[in-house]
Amino acid sequence: MGIRSFLAKPLSAYVVARQEKWAKNPEVSQEKVFQTIIKQAQHTIFGKEHDFAGIRNHTDFVQRVPIRDYEGFKPYIEQILQGKEDVLWRGKPLYFAKTSGTTSGVKYIPISRDSIHNHINGAKNALLNYIYETGNADFVDRKLIFLSGSPVLENKNGILTGRLSGISNHHVPAYLRSNQLPSWETNCIEDWEEKLEKIIDETLHADMSLISGIPPWVQMYFDRITARTGKKIKDVFSNFSVFVYGGVNFEPYKAKLFDSIGKKIDSIELFPASEGFFAYQDKFHPDHNGGMLLLLDTGIFYEFIPTEEYFNEKPTRLTIGEVELNKNYALVLSSNAGLWAYSIGDTIKFVSKNPYRVVVTGRIKHFISAFGEHVIGEEVEKALKYALDQFPETEVLEFTVAPQVTPTEGLPYHEWLISFAKEPKDLTQFAQALDKKMTELNVYYDDLISGAILRPLVITRLQPNAFIEYMKSLGKLGGQNKVPRLSNDRKIADVLYQWKI
Repeated sequence: MGIRSFLAKPLSAYVVARQEKWAKNPEVSQEKVFQTIIKQAQHTIFGKEHDFAGIRNHTDFVQRVPIRDYEGFKPYIEQILQGKEDVLWRGKPLYFAKTSGTTSGVKYIPISRDSIHNHINGAKNALLNYIYETGNADFVDRKLIFLSGSPVLENKNGILTGRLSGISNHHVPAYLRSNQLPSWETNCIEDWEEKLEKIIDETLHADMSLISGIPPWVQMYFDRITARTGKKIKDVFSNFSVFVYGGVNFEPYKAKLFDSIGKKIDSIELFPASEGFFAYQDKFHPDHNGGMLLLLDTGIFYEFIPTEEYFNEKPTRLTIGEVELNKNYALVLSSNAGLWAYSIGDTIKFVSKNPYRVVVTGRIKHFISAFGEHVIGEEVEKALKYALDQFPETEVLEFTVAPQVTPTEGLPYHEWLISFAKEPKDLTQFAQALDKKMTELNVYYDDLISGAILRPLVITRLQPNAFIEYMKSLGKLGGQNKVPRLSNDRKIADVLYQWKI
């Protein structure tokens, strides 16, 4: 046992003990965060405009501060970019996390000196929870790889700006930096495919124990290694034991990923975003019912809007003590980064209240409702898992779903565009299993099928590299970029047709 793994065990016990204190007092923890951030932002431009000095409770806050997405914050961000201080939070942001939006173009999300700890400690504490629960600390003595964006930052009027994963790279603890791969020089390469080849050069003969990244890009890394060596990943990295991921549901990728590795390994799920680090997996025993522990004391105050009310003029805004289990909510946050009643676009569902654990169910703007069915990401992912369980020989690389409203013949339908690594033995029966589960999960979809408004879903097979090529065409290959699971139009589907089999 090395010094790192030896010290990690008492540290993990300390972190879990502190965690249990706030997890057992969720409403008190959130109220403390709320009162603290409101008081600290009273004298900002935003705080003065919204009478933060007069806010005593959540009801006051709701009356003064409407829900906004990035577009609503753009005027304030522009002031910060022009050099103004005390706009959304005290002073200037420490960083801007640069991300791309569908309607806003490039988005600049502020990260303050107060909020950076939330981003850094979230990932660290997730690993410590894993060590505490499993006793496996050996991985910290070996090589660790984080498949992330470039750490190169640009200066925008005194504020360092770059991708969140690149910013986080600057805050990797010193005791882990000597174990971290790839090298700084390689991590700075912008072109993903060039970067990937260099990463393989550096890691192929290293004693890798932990790999972290978005599953489809990790799969691409594994595929390239196997193409070079002809070996399964377990025969290349014999001590690889922990996979860390976030941003997407792991289930659609699991079978292919584990097949590439050659064995099942432990995995840790995270819920990070440019706006904050919200939750992480804290339990790892086989009978754990899933879900990630929602972080309630890290400078973020949460509100939850029932998804069916999200587009109402005045939707219900619930606090942590008012939520229900197994109900979809749009996640809204206010934080010590200077975001106020900010809708991040993700939807979540609580699977536990003791403590509060969540699963990510999709994106509020990613759905199919061409006929009023309002199919969401959670439903298509559950349906796919069901079909994969029925046809265990099947491996899916990537997929997306779109409506076909005006087919050349027959009734309209939902089109599933899928890249298979291994196809089901009977594609027709696989599609029937998918459709059966969809009718069970979504009563509106069931009504449309039984009422002969829609015909059963259609699977369109795409080449294995289809989604890689599609993301490359957008300049979004690798890093933290993700393919939308659902679209309510044909924009993505029609482009993907060029890789149709």
